[in-house]
Amino acid sequence: MTDFNKNNLPLIFPHPPILTSDCADWNNIQFTHFRQPPCDVPERVSSQHTICMNVGKPVQLEQAVGGQYQQVYSGFGDLKIYPAYCSQQFHWDKEAEFFNLFLAPSFLATVSYDVFGSDRLELIPHLATLFDPLVQQIGFALKTSLEIDGKNSHLYADSLAHALVVHLLSRYSTNSRQIKTITGSFNQQQWQQIVDFIEANLERNISLTQLAEIVRLSPYHFAHLFKKSTNISPHQYLIRYRIERAKQLIVSGNLSLAAIAQTVGFASQGHFTYHFKRLVGVTPKFWQRSQER
Repeated sequence: MTDFNKNNLPLIFPHPPILTSDCADWNNIQFTHFRQPPCDVPERVSSQHTICMNVGKPVQLEQAVGGQYQQVYSGFGDLKIYPAYCSQQFHWDKEAEFFNLFLAPSFLATVSYDVFGSDRLELIPHLATLFDPLVQQIGFALKTSLEIDGKNSHLYADSLAHALVVHLLSRYSTNSRQIKTITGSFNQQQWQQIVDFIEANLERNISLTQLAEIVRLSPYHFAHLFKKSTNISPHQYLIRYRIERAKQLIVSGNLSLAAIAQTVGFASQGHFTYHFKRLVGVTPKFWQRSQER
């Protein structure tokens, strides 16, 4: 579990974040969405790796990172990679909108060892224009997850964090190793242990690490085998499991929809209704009435 230091956030910006993962208490990744006026950001050193993605209009960006200076024209979707413990100083002359993804070095070291067999891989700074569709997809997926699921987004954020780090280490680091081959599948006992854990903790924020520990696998390998076995991600499986359990509780008729939402682990009745309609096609109330006919 990674404990983020809130002092690492760029609080020196004129405006606070539009959206941040602070309230969601994610463990392995931190997300912020900013819209800032023309700005001079004084030199600072962050103890987190930072992935910065432009999600607004093009800007002329001046940056000095780790002794390197570069001036670039940054358009929508362009990425920058700023490794931890490098000095950082920035300037832009018009409104800028961007996502910052923060990753702790300890988390990268853990994933690096689990996936590549080495915990000494280092990210390489990328200050020039860089476009990566997968990183862009992950950034917007994290934003959507925060907006929809809020505090109930742990498992999804954890899965995306692992996928992001493996991708970064594969393409933008000192790594020259291949990903360890993932073979096999869950046996019946392991699968039952996974399902039992989900059932017993349905109302809680289950993490990818917790699920992986049940069968003594790394989170990355667990997620890979899980999708190989079920054709869906652990997060998707958990949502579907909650919906199926909610259906059982609706049929029993002993609880209100709000109580059912809480019992099966949704943050609110609205959150429950959103996922129920997405998967079932109708609202919980409509489905409840259809069962009474």
